[in-house]
Amino acid sequence: MWEQIRDNRIRSAVLVAGMGILLLLIGFFIGYAFLDDPLIGMIIAIIVWVIMNLVALLQGDNIILGISGAKKIGPDDHPRLYNVVEEMKIASGLEKMPDIYIIDDPALNAFATGRGPDHAAIAVTSGLLNKLNRDELQGVVGHEISHIKNRDIELMLLASILLGSIVMLAWYATRIGIFGGAGGRRTSGRGAGAAEIIIVVLGLLLLILSPAMAQLIYLAISRRREYLADASSALYTRYPEGLASALEKLASNNTKVRTANKATAPMYISNPYYMGAAGTGSDLFSTHPPLAERIRILRAMGGASYKDYETSYRSVKNESIIGKVTLEQIGNEAVAIRQPSAEPPPSDILQKVSAVRETSDLMWRMSSYRLLTCGNCGAGMKLPPAYKEKSVRCPHCGFINRI
Repeated sequence: MWEQIRDNRIRSAVLVAGMGILLLLIGFFIGYAFLDDPLIGMIIAIIVWVIMNLVALLQGDNIILGISGAKKIGPDDHPRLYNVVEEMKIASGLEKMPDIYIIDDPALNAFATGRGPDHAAIAVTSGLLNKLNRDELQGVVGHEISHIKNRDIELMLLASILLGSIVMLAWYATRIGIFGGAGGRRTSGRGAGAAEIIIVVLGLLLLILSPAMAQLIYLAISRRREYLADASSALYTRYPEGLASALEKLASNNTKVRTANKATAPMYISNPYYMGAAGTGSDLFSTHPPLAERIRILRAMGGASYKDYETSYRSVKNESIIGKVTLEQIGNEAVAIRQPSAEPPPSDILQKVSAVRETSDLMWRMSSYRLLTCGNCGAGMKLPPAYKEKSVRCPHCGFINRI
């Protein structure tokens, strides 16, 4: 696995370098077409990138969590989620417990972010907590822990900043070109004029197409890493069916994550824009590999080791995902698939209602609502932050409860 992770990091570094070159080209044409000096345009592009990277290094994870509407929780806020994250942290050998966040959203999704394993966070939606059992939740959390363990989160943070820089520069430059009279560069009238017009037209085409090109590079970084994270999750949980079942539920959910955007979408465990029962995700601009394919690979595993995932991946994709050297280093040590966790039977409606209520009550508390139980009939009441009275009448039995 380590060989494949190293190779993926090399490929990703090359792709990020490609995004950097694209950014410099945008700066070059901005300077050439509008400032009469390509060097000035490139310097502007570098300054923008440096500033955005400093922001990313200092507050990048907080910005992503903030725009996602994620709110931090502690061990007592949602014990089931906290315990699962702690289990996966131990299973993976991660040294520091990541911070845990919840997004109040009915969609089923999750992502990991941070500046490194020591400054990492996992965010899950309330919809995910309501719909997944413990084994499925372990599979999803194990997948996200793998992104932290393999330091994917740092690269994705850098790539998202580069993408943002490219989109921002291209947006301003194209509008200057459209509304500013096609540039400020002056030509000298003899044969040089036609050549310069061609260069400016090519530059404007680059400015228009570069956001799409940068997005493709970003997605190329993201998609292959999802397979490796699935393999790690199967090993950490020793139960590939847990993640497979979770992905199946994600595929059947048609709800988009409301706060997702182009920069954050590849960080999620599945495409936050398009779900659908088919779960194809096969179009060129998809943020993730097809869910149906990922599920098929996990369910074809004969064990829970990386070697089992490699064998299963080859049977589905007819290619390798884990390097030969890594498999030789791992050896033939088998990792047996464990039995599923002891969960209440599906017919136990009360248990399901209790799990949903646990998440729902947490969402109310995080929105500064006060939760009150009627002293007479036991009905639950939620008092908004603006409620200042010293007592409240129960809407069910009429009993006056003192606050």
